[in-house]
Amino acid sequence: MDSEAGVQGPSEGSADTTPGTSGASSQGKVGPSTKKAPLKRKSSVSTGAKAKKRKKAKVNRPARLGYTVQEGEDMLLVISNTNQYDNLAWRPKKKGTRKKKLTKGKAKANQTKKKKTVAAKPKVANNPPIKKVADAALHQPERSTDHRWGHSLPEEVLVNIFQMVVFQDGAVPFLCRMARVCQLWNAAASSPGLWRRVSVGFCWIEPGKTQLPKTEMKIKDTVNWLAQNRFSQLRDFSLCHWKKNVDYAVEVVSQSCPHLRSLTLSYCTGVTEKTFQSLGGNSRSLESINVQYSEFQAEGLVAFLESSGSQIRQILFTHGPKNDRLLAAISRGCCPDLELLEINTKLDSGYCQLPICIQGLQSGCPKLKTFRMLNVIPMHKVMRNGPDSTSGFPLLEELCMATTSVSFMTDKDLRDILFGSTKLRVLDLRGCSRITPSGLATLPCVELECLFWGQYFNSKVALSSPKKGLHMLTEKWSGTLQQLDITNHLFTEEDLEIAMSYLAQATNAESLRSLNLSGTKITPPALRLVIGQLTALSYLNLSSCRYLPRGLKRVYRGQEDIRQLLDKLE
Repeated sequence: MDSEAGVQGPSEGSADTTPGTSGASSQGKVGPSTKKAPLKRKSSVSTGAKAKKRKKAKVNRPARLGYTVQEGEDMLLVISNTNQYDNLAWRPKKKGTRKKKLTKGKAKANQTKKKKTVAAKPKVANNPPIKKVADAALHQPERSTDHRWGHSLPEEVLVNIFQMVVFQDGAVPFLCRMARVCQLWNAAASSPGLWRRVSVGFCWIEPGKTQLPKTEMKIKDTVNWLAQNRFSQLRDFSLCHWKKNVDYAVEVVSQSCPHLRSLTLSYCTGVTEKTFQSLGGNSRSLESINVQYSEFQAEGLVAFLESSGSQIRQILFTHGPKNDRLLAAISRGCCPDLELLEINTKLDSGYCQLPICIQGLQSGCPKLKTFRMLNVIPMHKVMRNGPDSTSGFPLLEELCMATTSVSFMTDKDLRDILFGSTKLRVLDLRGCSRITPSGLATLPCVELECLFWGQYFNSKVALSSPKKGLHMLTEKWSGTLQQLDITNHLFTEEDLEIAMSYLAQATNAESLRSLNLSGTKITPPALRLVIGQLTALSYLNLSSCRYLPRGLKRVYRGQEDIRQLLDKLE
């Protein structure tokens, strides 16, 4: 009953004890001065809500990142989340998803709220003019920046800018994206001089999905359009990871690009004889063919070399079960002007032997300048019905026989290859543990610049390496060596000290720039001697050098870092 008395007024039979009222209530009439104002109802819901709000515990949410990473087809986009209007009183309208229509009353309420937030501050008469301008800038949206430089920039300047990017990253997809900016950029990106080196990767379908007929037609239309509108001055063309339509793409490019000089097919499959037939019939300027890590018909390439091999200067391929026919055709003299020959295998291919006739290759390719056999074990064959003696490789400048497995190359095998190579500059024998310093010292080349002789695989093989004789090599090539790598060769401390002294006493002390002594027995006195004299040394590898103090066994890059090492040694 007490709660009801608090809500309703007093009844006629009750006594009114409120101040300001008379005792006339018994008469049934109440004057205006004695009329009691109705009491407001105290809602229990509001007090309960306040109590709940107070009891709510604060949740510590992690700070919002200032960026968002979105992954695309060929790149990662880092997008900033900071809003340029966070510090301003005015903010642009947020574009959200579609919502249900509001009622008329709610719509009017929202409009009044927006007017209150967007309304400008009242003007103050005493404010100086600078303050007025600042306030006006806070309450007005920023004007769009001036983009006239993009439309008024001369096309020649844009072409030069694009050329720098193309030289570093290639024409595709950079030029395709720049052509969609505006008409001026489209004209600049269409310059034929920018499309001289093009590499096209397969990006029309997702990995693991099959190619639909419509997609195949789009690919062919794209190749046709590029060949007709962009490839008029194409020189170097590459296809990467193409599983289909390789024959079609090469045929279109060979027919539309008379200046094509280099063709690269990397990790491609389905390369048939049609590819090489189209090259032989149309590409009269082709000089380089690179089919490394691609599956192709060796018969087609051999037929192409037999008919058009006189124009080829470079051949690069991966060793396979039928590719020995290709090497045999080259040894027969199909490519008399060949200057670069590279044969490699995958690192996980294991033990890989390749029968090769060095004498036949010397007679068939007398102009060879670069000969590389990477991770391939050559098995020497004797040439039948051939000349008894050859002049070797008189123009050879680089020989690479690096391998990650066991090498059977001996001093005699190396001498048979290089007996006439007086112009050799680079010699890569990494993994060739059977080569000795005395065998290297007898080579006819006197101006060797790079010697890579590190042992990077099994340490047991490195234990069988020679213990003396390094000083013969540094004495012979001390004036010309620029890079020296003798990783894991266990020469004696005395031999290393003598060898380093020859390098320090060289007439051209500024020639040596890179020195790899990892895993050797180099001592601080020998190291101090060579560092103090070689002022141009910018790379020094001393990791795993057991005769050096702790803290010094690491890689040093830069002349300043090497000078600090010299101070520590002293």
